[in-house]
Amino acid sequence: MVAADEAGGGETDRYVDALVAEIGLERAPFPVDAVNFGGGTPSRLAPAAFARILEAIGDRLGIEDGAEISLEANPEDWNTQRARDLRSVGFNRVSFGAQSFDPVVLRSLARVHTPEQVEAAVDAARSAGFTTVSLDLIYGTPSESDVSWRNTVDRTIGLAIDHLSAYALTVEGGTELSRAVLAGAPAPDPDQQADRFDYLSAVAGAGMVRYEVSNWARPGHACRYNLSTWMMGEYAAFGTGAHDHRAGTRSRNVRRLDAYLKRVEAGERPRSGSETLDAFESERDRFMVGLRLAAGVEAGSVGEAFMASDDGRRLADAGVVDRRHRRVVVVAPLFTDRVARSVLSVTPGDC
Repeated sequence: MVAADEAGGGETDRYVDALVAEIGLERAPFPVDAVNFGGGTPSRLAPAAFARILEAIGDRLGIEDGAEISLEANPEDWNTQRARDLRSVGFNRVSFGAQSFDPVVLRSLARVHTPEQVEAAVDAARSAGFTTVSLDLIYGTPSESDVSWRNTVDRTIGLAIDHLSAYALTVEGGTELSRAVLAGAPAPDPDQQADRFDYLSAVAGAGMVRYEVSNWARPGHACRYNLSTWMMGEYAAFGTGAHDHRAGTRSRNVRRLDAYLKRVEAGERPRSGSETLDAFESERDRFMVGLRLAAGVEAGSVGEAFMASDDGRRLADAGVVDRRHRRVVVVAPLFTDRVARSVLSVTPGDC
């Protein structure tokens, strides 16, 4: 679910009205055990607006007792009063986009917060009674040194958080980073990123369990919303650019705000497209997405075909993937995307 900036004033109110209206277009209950507000800068939305949206979800879909109600937040948007207000409307989980504790790295990522604001945000969330506090990190930025990464990891673990997500910096086409690299700036070093990941795994593993390629959690704090995605669960989604998965059909909303508002205010679902997976596509996606889980995924017909393929055997011989009973596990997590791309080459005739 994507939220607009609070600074948008009337346009923000109009967007919240549209979100509530879109939720109202649901025709059948879809009781949920997790609600996640992510994308954009949702932490800038007024707590009263979140209360309206949560009320609409509860009235139209139903929210189970003990559900995970989670918010992505910028550290600079957070203070003690906001934490208390958000906790009072139902939030029990927050994920802060810390990215790094090195000011030089933060500037290179165009982040405006300071390391001290991250620490203050965590303290405020704890004081307000949030059950789960998570941090997001990014590693492998060219300006990052071995010393600064170790300091980032050590300060992160020192905050005694419940959940940690860490992602290798990637060069995406059309971004400022990609343009800088094309102009001659250094690109992220894959070998260096592997070293960063190994250090993080060793330190975080002392108190948390890695349950997905890029995620660690203390017992009982794994993200339900993320697990639903990786285990091919069903989820309803609302807002600009939101992706929905139910009954074997994937749907996506329009991304442009003006198009979204126009469609919803006309009483229409703001879909830009959908696809219904056949049995093979559903099985292939189940296996491919499940490879992200540290525990691996049951092989099934696609997994068996993949492991029997030339590429599958090469990856197994290289120690990248392994068979553990009926499950397939990616032993080298940073190669998960490489393995997933290989799985895409499996065809119905291979199964």
